[in-house]
Amino acid sequence: MAKAKKVSVYFCQSCGYESSKWMGQCPGCREWNSFVEEIVEKKSAGKVKSAPGGNEELKTTKISEIDMQAKERLQTGFQELDRVLGGGIVPGSLVLVGGDPGIGKSTLLLQVCRNLADAKEVLYISGEESLQQIKMRAQRIGQFSDKLQLFCDTSLERIEQVINREKPQVVIIDSIQTMYSEDVGSAPGSVSQVRETTARLLQIAKGMDVTVFIVGHVTKEGVVAGPRVLEHMVDTVLYFEGDRHASYRILRGVKNRFGSTNEIGVFEMQEAGLQEVENPSEFMLNGKPQGASGSVVACSMEGTRPILVEIQALVCHSNFGIPRRTAAGTDLNRVNLLMAVLEKRGGLSLSGSDAYVNIAGGIRMNEPAIDLGIVMALASSFKEKAIDERMICYGEVGLSGEVRAVNMAQQRVSEAKKLGFSSCILPKVSVAGLTDTKGIKIIGVDNIREAIGWIG
Repeated sequence: MAKAKKVSVYFCQSCGYESSKWMGQCPGCREWNSFVEEIVEKKSAGKVKSAPGGNEELKTTKISEIDMQAKERLQTGFQELDRVLGGGIVPGSLVLVGGDPGIGKSTLLLQVCRNLADAKEVLYISGEESLQQIKMRAQRIGQFSDKLQLFCDTSLERIEQVINREKPQVVIIDSIQTMYSEDVGSAPGSVSQVRETTARLLQIAKGMDVTVFIVGHVTKEGVVAGPRVLEHMVDTVLYFEGDRHASYRILRGVKNRFGSTNEIGVFEMQEAGLQEVENPSEFMLNGKPQGASGSVVACSMEGTRPILVEIQALVCHSNFGIPRRTAAGTDLNRVNLLMAVLEKRGGLSLSGSDAYVNIAGGIRMNEPAIDLGIVMALASSFKEKAIDERMICYGEVGLSGEVRAVNMAQQRVSEAKKLGFSSCILPKVSVAGLTDTKGIKIIGVDNIREAIGWIG
């Protein structure tokens, strides 16, 4: 029988690279200061047993012989969540849900359990809360079916026994950082424990055709705590974003083997739990100031969904030798680039001015189509002239001051019409591709000088 001994091993927190000594830079992912020390049990090498039955067990399958009978996706009861997942839950998949503490990850999954438990067997496993605490949270949400089973434990071996006995169709693990395997000697939440428990849950999901949702805490950098290999092992990675002190929440897919990674879902936190925001554009434009300079509505695409957002800019004379530039909700480097284009190609003297750019509502947008909106907002604030409240704009701005085409022009115009906007400034090259412009004035521009001419 192989003997086990405890040894000190160093793991990279980014990629899981294992080393017998500490290193400043990881050879695997080239990250600096990412190694942490863990005490693990190492077993001495023993005789490797061959698989029973010899080579008869090792069968290959021709790709033409694989049954492509599509599995029916499970609907979660949330259209926003189904959109991000690519149409619903795929049976046998492993889904990682990450987010800041208190953002609403457990609340969202408990509401999903409530919707699924009407027709499916669901098992909610918690390593952070007691049964009474889960019940208190569930009472705020509403009535639950008896098909929802609860289990509070952190031992992976006991959890496997419960899953094999109950045979649920959906399992929720809250959270992966609290789970531990007795085969690994390190503490729960360590690199080796997170990697081992996730690998075992992956085997359960694929072997038993059970959908497993695992909740993962995030670090101060905003990534899931533990080895980066965790995100490579799962089928889908969802991030729950937003300020926990605000009411809105954004669910974003950063990896999805069964759908697009460009879709987002918008939720609002209320007393009875999370509620879907079916029209994010209208939600984001609530409270828009009337007749104020430096405010413009731009259109950005998140997957197949157009979202109208208000871009605010404030330009004022600087009292310092180096002007201050700040951006909230978008890339600061992009703002600096657009200000340089405005000064060189637009004829605005911004070199001695402070500039502050904000995407209202707290949502983060980095699509190039909002370039024209940032330029218009900066020019409006600089000139102290308000932009027509019923006008929107979109387009990518190049270094020569040209306004370049972006995709899905018709969808953006249709969203503006639906919300009652009367005019739209867009790249002139995109005008020919529009099929329905009735009820809205289309203004095609070649460069930022033409666009700025419509201010005031």
